[in-house]
This record gives sequence, structure tokens and C-alpha cells, in this order.
Amino acid sequence: MFKGIEHIGILARDSAALARWYRETLGWAVVLDNKETPPAFFLATRNGGMIEIIPCKKAYPEATPTLSDPGLRHLAIAVDDFDKAYAVLQAKKVNFIEPPKEGAGGAKVVFFRDPEGNILHLIYRPKPLI
Repeated sequence: MFKGIEHIGILARDSAALARWYRETLGWAVVLDNKETPPAFFLATRNGGMIEIIPCKKAYPEATPTLSDPGLRHLAIAVDDFDKAYAVLQAKKVNFIEPPKEGAGGAKVVFFRDPEGNILHLIYRPKPLI
């Protein structure tokens, strides 16, 4: 009955700029633009996942979340070649939170932020968990 996560919604100060960053930085495709002012977007990842970028109509909190704050904390992005993906993000001047690390079973991870401060997590797993 409950098939899985269809998309993750992200509230944005500037929805158009944030959608453009995800397109240009991660290569994700806009599959829906509601054409409103300000606009909302659905962007599709290469493996069929989606994010929704929604304009925020309220004031943002002053503090930027850290990796240890409670609540939804990061969006993990799977890659086939960690070193190549990391180099691409470095060339695009992505805001990394900390250096890359090795995880269990040969995994490689690095955390970074999108332009609005949301935490993303690049991950390579030699063997998928499922």
C-alpha cells in the first residue's frame, strides 16, 4: 500500500534561483513549473526521485541548521563515482561542511550546502543497502 517516498519538499527564499542551482549543479531536470509568481518546481533526479521547491512566504529562522540539530537534516545523493562527483562539485565552488570521509563497507561521504543552507550528502556505496 505505502510504496515509498515520491518527493521531498524544500521551502525556498528564492525558488527560481534554488531550482536553477539544482539543475546546473546536480543536473536534475525540471518536470513541473507551476508558472506562478513566485514559482514552484518539481525536479527529477536521474534515478527517479524528485524534490519539490516551494516558495516560502514566511521569515526564515536566523540560525543555519547544523548536522547535529534535530529534525530532517540532510538529503543524500547517491553517485557511482565519488571522486569524480566530488571534483565536479569542487569546480562548481560548492559550500562543503567538512572534508570527505570513508564509511562502513567502503562507503564515501561528504556533506555540503545548497545556496539556501540546506544540507546535502554525497554518498557512494560499493554495495547498496537494499
